[in-house]
Amino acid sequence: MHARISPRLRPALPRSGWRKALLAVTVLTGAVMTTGALFPPAASAAKPDTVQNSLNALVADDRMPAALASVTDRDGRTRHYTAGTGDLKTGAKVPKDGQVRAGSNTKAFTAVVALQLVAEKKIALDAPVDTYLPGLLRGEGIDGRHITIRQLLQHTSGLPEYLDKGAILDDRQRYYEPRELLDSALAQKAHFSPGAKWEYINTNYLVAGLIIQKVTGRPLGEEINRRVVDRIGLRHTSFPTPGDMAIHEPHPKGYHRDTAGSPWREVTELDPSWGWAAGAVVSTNSDLNRFYTALLGGELLPPAQLAQMRTTVSAEVIAPGIRYGLGLISRPLPCGGVYWGHGGTIPGYLTSGGATEDGRAVNIALTAIPADSSTEQDAQTAVETTLCR
Repeated sequence: MHARISPRLRPALPRSGWRKALLAVTVLTGAVMTTGALFPPAASAAKPDTVQNSLNALVADDRMPAALASVTDRDGRTRHYTAGTGDLKTGAKVPKDGQVRAGSNTKAFTAVVALQLVAEKKIALDAPVDTYLPGLLRGEGIDGRHITIRQLLQHTSGLPEYLDKGAILDDRQRYYEPRELLDSALAQKAHFSPGAKWEYINTNYLVAGLIIQKVTGRPLGEEINRRVVDRIGLRHTSFPTPGDMAIHEPHPKGYHRDTAGSPWREVTELDPSWGWAAGAVVSTNSDLNRFYTALLGGELLPPAQLAQMRTTVSAEVIAPGIRYGLGLISRPLPCGGVYWGHGGTIPGYLTSGGATEDGRAVNIALTAIPADSSTEQDAQTAVETTLCR
């Protein structure tokens, strides 16, 4: 009997943790106005570095094992920051720009591949799922003849969730087939009629990944690696092959605890097959900066498809101003304008960040999913403060 997978686990958004209130993300266009460059002038080098101070606070005050950040200015120069301990058992330092599990940033990668196929006229955004996978989506209130590709990518399909935090953490080495995960979702009732509202659900990207495989005739991971990772030279990013549970380059270990007072448990190695098209990618902060700046700069999609990706709906169940496009989030900046990204959570890691229209980018990674939502907010604030600097 298969483990039931439900909404309690989301390899997802920066502010979401595992809480359903955190199901949200967005996109919007517009230039970003800021008061200065990402990097301070040399004359101010002696002043406390606000990025380093933010990471130190995430470790000391929010009690995270470690925090890492990469900050890229509009000229492409990148600085790396670390705080905390990379291995709580040995006391090893945090490797600069170490690899982490990128969680739901994977959704942006999957959406890019789907939109590339739209540009190649192999997929139509407003075609129903049954055009490519006839009969796949059937259940109580669920009918693939009435759910479009756009609705999958924008989380407006009404499909129920398949992920279950407890099942994953109880057996981190278990491999899941995508169809097995989908069966867990289809055993539930639809949450709403297609297009009626927005709700962040990982099942949408599970189905999108299956469509990509059907249309290309190749494994999803190969298509993401070929069409995105290799295309823009992400040297430290990959979609794991089946059975690969390791993080292969220098990395801080990832941790989990069930409550704020319980001891940290290392969860670095796990089989990410349960996240698949919604959350399996391994990357670094600097590669995520490169990905989002390349995406916004038109290196991955033709203008028409990039415009579709950045066409958004409200996702304010997370916070005011949050909007979700097709696998891409837009968030307002306190200094004016917006930035674009996604973010993710997965056992052992949280990533938060994005890029502005003019090529500035910030990504922060924590080596645990915070039990307290205020820690996620602190990481988000650190991103926004840096982009406004």
